[in-house]
Parts: sequence; C-alpha cells; structure tokens
Amino acid sequence: MKKQLNIVVLAKQVPDTRNVGKDAMTPEGTVNRSALPAIFNPEDLNALEMALRIREMAGGEATVRVLSMGPARAADIIRDAMFRGADGGYLLSGREFAGSDTLATSYALSCALRRIAPDLIVAGRQAIDGDTAQVGPQVAEKLGLPQVTYAEEVVELKERSLVVRRRLDHGAEVVESPIPMVLTVNGSAPECRPCNAKRVMKYKCALTPSEMTAAPDSPAAKRAAEREYLRIVEWAAADVDPDPQQLGLTGSPTKVKKIENVVFQAKEAKKLTAADGDIETLMVELIASHTLG
Repeated sequence: MKKQLNIVVLAKQVPDTRNVGKDAMTPEGTVNRSALPAIFNPEDLNALEMALRIREMAGGEATVRVLSMGPARAADIIRDAMFRGADGGYLLSGREFAGSDTLATSYALSCALRRIAPDLIVAGRQAIDGDTAQVGPQVAEKLGLPQVTYAEEVVELKERSLVVRRRLDHGAEVVESPIPMVLTVNGSAPECRPCNAKRVMKYKCALTPSEMTAAPDSPAAKRAAEREYLRIVEWAAADVDPDPQQLGLTGSPTKVKKIENVVFQAKEAKKLTAADGDIETLMVELIASHTLG
C-alpha cells in the first residue's frame, strides 16, 4: 500500500437519550441539546476502534483523525478520541449548520471531506439522536465513493482495497471494496479501547482556536500555542466553500410535524415458572394475539 493512509472518522456528540425529559425538544421540533448531557455517539466509538485497528494493520503508516460537526463543546469528543489513539481532529462549527437534518449534515461533512481528501472515511452506522443510518451513505453518494455498510470487522488491508465482514439480518458476508471508500460500522463491531493515561496527559490541553481565544492566558491555551500537535483544526462554513442554501434549517427538507411522549405501562402481569406447561401456554397466547407468528 502507499506510504501514508489518511483515515478520517466521522464522529458526533449526541444528547444522552437515556435521560430524556419533558424539555428534550424545542417548539420547532429540534433536539434541545442544552437540556441533555452530551456524550460520544456509541457507534462512532466502534468506528474509531475500527480505524485504529486499520492503522495497526498498515504498520503505523497511517493517520487517524476525527471530523465532527457541532457547537464548540463538540471539541470534547475530539479530545476523547485523541485520548484513545486518534492523531488529531477537525471541528466544523458555526451557526450556519444549526438545525441540520441528515441531508444538510452529509452535505456539510462532504464539503469538509473534499478539503481533507482522505483515503478512507469511517463512520458509525447511526447516531442515537436520530437512528436514521443515512449520513454515512449520503456522504459516500455526495463524494462519489464506494461504500460498505454494517461493517463488523476488517479482514484484510490490501494495497488498493479493503476486505470487510459486514453484519446482515440473517448472517454475515465478506466483501472487498476499492480505496478510497466510506465504511459505516455496526454496534456489533469491537468496542473502542479505553482512554490511555499517557495520552490523556499528552493531549489534555488540545484546544480549538475558539477555546484558545476564550481563555488566552490559561495554561492550556499557552501550551496549545507552543505545540502544534495540541491544536484542533476548526473550520467555519466559509472554510469549506459550501452552498449556503444547502446548510442548516434552510437546507433541511425534513421537518418534525408532531412530537408525542409515549409512556409504556404494564396493564397486566403474569408470573410463570420454568415448567414446560407454563411456557407452552404462554407461546399459545402470544401466537393467538399475533405477538408472535
């Protein structure tokens, strides 16, 4: 393979949907991110681990960087990725991106990726705040790249292609795709390695220019100013040359029409033993109610 493989992982900071309350949505139908704790999207962590393993398969002749679109606080997941093994990252941030649906998000990311020109783009299958599984495939279409979805394991890294095992509903299949390509990773792929203590100490002062400007006299800002490897690249919309009409709410044809809070309650409970007769009776009831079958 070529001297240096440039890998970019698409990662998203998402609201923790395990703690959804009455203030989780705005009147406009978008997620009220300030009302929920922010976390690293789980399947994007699987994607990061796969990218790090590909770098290891390349014998170290590769770089792994994270690209995230979001507000300034999204730099937290880029630092988290660096603690786990990533070489750096890019933050695409600005009011122009606010309210983006999957179409506007994939468009903005594809503009940034054209500037980065990676050999391999790795993303989680879907984000827990949308569950659409659309952004990765849309990015591939916009860039005109081949894509492999539901990836579970990279079997082999060849000179100009990647051999991948992907998870399907009723089994798995092994496919080979040329590089450059887009790879979306399933939650059944290996979990991401934990943060490394030495890397935490090395990269804890990694900052974006906005963070450095907000507190220029802080020890972290001074260290980042002195060391290039501590500077997280930050781009506004103008830096990736987009069509403004395809960004944010303007470029988002998907609109939330109605929001309902659904609470599931058990109206009837039945206690069963492990006896064959009890299990058989339950199965008959489930089939009769069309819950099964």
